[in-house]
Amino acid sequence: MIPAFGGLADYNSPAMSFLRFLMLLSLVCWIGGLIFFAFVLAPTAFSVLPTTHLAGNVVGRALGKLHWIAIVSGVVYLISSLLYSRLTDGTAHLFIARHVLLCAMLALTLISQFGIIPRMDTLRASLGEVSAAPIDNPQRVQFDALHVWSTRVEGAVLLLGLVVVCLTAQQLALR
Repeated sequence: MIPAFGGLADYNSPAMSFLRFLMLLSLVCWIGGLIFFAFVLAPTAFSVLPTTHLAGNVVGRALGKLHWIAIVSGVVYLISSLLYSRLTDGTAHLFIARHVLLCAMLALTLISQFGIIPRMDTLRASLGEVSAAPIDNPQRVQFDALHVWSTRVEGAVLLLGLVVVCLTAQQLALR
């Protein structure tokens, strides 16, 4: 039986097992999706599809879907982890490293989804085949700069996510 917010819940109870499951599943979906996207989907699309424009469209659409998976996964992880901490320790530990890093990951994902990607989509639509535009074309320069930022943001989310995985593993191993 789990005491109502009193802490020290039974580690082996079905409720605690379910919270651990949600925490791990959300991280697996988010970080696994990022790894698959970066190391399998994007390189394959650009090497197999006949034009970079088509590959860019596929990768851009996939990234948008990955961002929604990330947003849902981040919220599920955060709620599950806060509840897990509250039930085991008597406090939610709002500002411990794994929660702060996860919030940073969510913020970066939201910036990419609602800031960077829409601007890239607009530029891609106006340029057509981005690689056919002159390298000094102002729209191409802006697109290339946004692409660099998009790559940096996704890389940062992946690195932060790996740290969150490590911190979560440590937390769950302590019980």
